[in-house]
Amino acid sequence: MMKLAVNLSMIFTEMPLIERFAQARAHGFQSVEIQFPYELSIEQIQTQLSLHNLELCLINVPAGDLMQGGNGLAGIPGMELEFHRGVEKAILYAKALNVPSVNILAGKQPLDCDLLPCLKTLATNLKLACSMLSDHQIQPVFEMINGTDMPRFLVQNIAQAQEMLEAVQHPALKMQYDCYHMAMMDENILETLKENIQNIGHIQFADCPGRHEPDTAKIAYTEIFQWLDQSAYTGYVAAEYRPQVTSQDSFAWKDKYFAKHPQS
Repeated sequence: MMKLAVNLSMIFTEMPLIERFAQARAHGFQSVEIQFPYELSIEQIQTQLSLHNLELCLINVPAGDLMQGGNGLAGIPGMELEFHRGVEKAILYAKALNVPSVNILAGKQPLDCDLLPCLKTLATNLKLACSMLSDHQIQPVFEMINGTDMPRFLVQNIAQAQEMLEAVQHPALKMQYDCYHMAMMDENILETLKENIQNIGHIQFADCPGRHEPDTAKIAYTEIFQWLDQSAYTGYVAAEYRPQVTSQDSFAWKDKYFAKHPQS
């Protein structure tokens, strides 16, 4: 059975990150994910998880300047040492906080660099990260991000992700599948989930276009969640959207799609 989580980096942003744990619990969530938890200390997060009886299911490896418009780390030639240090920091947090999965963001092709060296760098860095994370029984995943929101991102669609899995050839590595990003890339979400579920380690959802909560745009989440519920997938499905209304008023989808789930 799939497990429900809420992303604290995009939801409950009306308040500081440290106050969002309480909000997650108040709205019935037992699992949370944080894109980059590093603004808080391990001890601060431990306190919040314990206080509110929550588990942290996913964090990202530090991505350098990617979220500020830069190129990032994982697929950038010359940034290997910084990436290695980022993986070490993610492991430090993941081990202390019992985080089962860590996501690796590929980064963007620099304007002054050819694509092939970037992809080779990414494959090498993913192999390194898989080895490091697997040593600590942490699941490595990597994410496809659409090229409209993030031009020049190195892994934008399912075919590119499949090619990267082939290049890395590490049994632990899986995709992080974000329904919004795949809809932006005109992928058929239900079909690609069915075809790739054995290679998917984590799923995120938002509607498209707009990246708001489900049932605000065009993605047919009734079919998607019904299929996932009946499938062999036992990982997390995490709400990662920008609320169209206040965060507290954005959870109509939760009762509609997850009412029968004990973790919802």
